[in-house]
Amino acid sequence: MRTGVIVAAHPGVEDLAVRAEELGLHSFWVYDTPMVHGDPFVALSLCAKATSRIRLGIGVTSPALRSAPAAASGLASLNALAPGRIICGVGTGNTARRTLGMRPTTAARLENFTAALQDLCAGRSTEYREGDRVGDIRFLHDGAHVNTADPIEFVVAALLGPKAAAVAGRRGTGLISFGLLDLTAWHALHAARRHAAQATPHDPDSHTDSRADSYVITSLHLLDEDEDPHGDPARDATGHLVMSLLAFAADTPAFAEQLGPEEGEAVRRLLDRRGTTSTAPDRHTKLYPNYLGRIAPQDRDLVLPSLMNTLALVGTRDDLRTRITALEQAGIDELLIQPVIDPPTEMAQLAKLLT
Repeated sequence: MRTGVIVAAHPGVEDLAVRAEELGLHSFWVYDTPMVHGDPFVALSLCAKATSRIRLGIGVTSPALRSAPAAASGLASLNALAPGRIICGVGTGNTARRTLGMRPTTAARLENFTAALQDLCAGRSTEYREGDRVGDIRFLHDGAHVNTADPIEFVVAALLGPKAAAVAGRRGTGLISFGLLDLTAWHALHAARRHAAQATPHDPDSHTDSRADSYVITSLHLLDEDEDPHGDPARDATGHLVMSLLAFAADTPAFAEQLGPEEGEAVRRLLDRRGTTSTAPDRHTKLYPNYLGRIAPQDRDLVLPSLMNTLALVGTRDDLRTRITALEQAGIDELLIQPVIDPPTEMAQLAKLLT
């Protein structure tokens, strides 16, 4: 299985991209969460100039965050700096919108956005609408300004389950998901994508790239001999994933109701600890600071073993290889980890694990 890294945009991110390339990792991604992290286009511009081989991804942008012309311009500009190395993840803006106190957009809008980006980034015109005004747009300059000749890979975030997978199938894109290690769920997503693709008339000019790879974002902790799999080091390495799920549950009562008693209690403790409620209009300002950052020691008790096992990869070398092999057999092409404790060391562990 291929491997890659995803991080939050910050000054010096290009140094991590260089190290990832030196380690032989396949891709280096940056989140697009505007009010929490830095800007991915700025960060990946630095990474593009500092590297020569590694693929560079945005995970993920959304029509609820950026207009199609602006996003396409950023992507095609990156493609001019790193020809043929750009990956664009697109989604409904689930977390990025929630950090603004808003809700994600729809699958239909996501599909229109994806189609527009594919067209524009391939140098074609596309329909653009604002209110009642609609017309065709395209890049009016090419060459040194943007690169529409080399293909950009697109992947759809699978947070909507079959709906997102169907969008991916109709648009000929890959899939990306966050913390989804359930093999049955991945089989269902791939089946939904295949079904939608088979039901869609093939247009050789409709898609930017023929790639349709699947990516999963998780965290990885390689246990030392006799180390507690649920001890503080393991909780620190995986806690950002667990806290992201608890924050989502705290912000989404309908989802929280589907959790077990222990997980539901963790959601209630999180809300109490942050001094908010699941219906407070400003709850996003309390729940999402330091989102996907290293957890505070006082929050380790919220990192439940059940959620660690569901969202992250923790185990011995043999344990991890077994789980990764199972993911690969379920159709996952690339494993992306987000390192939060010591990124260079964690990236080196990932590279060594699969060699």
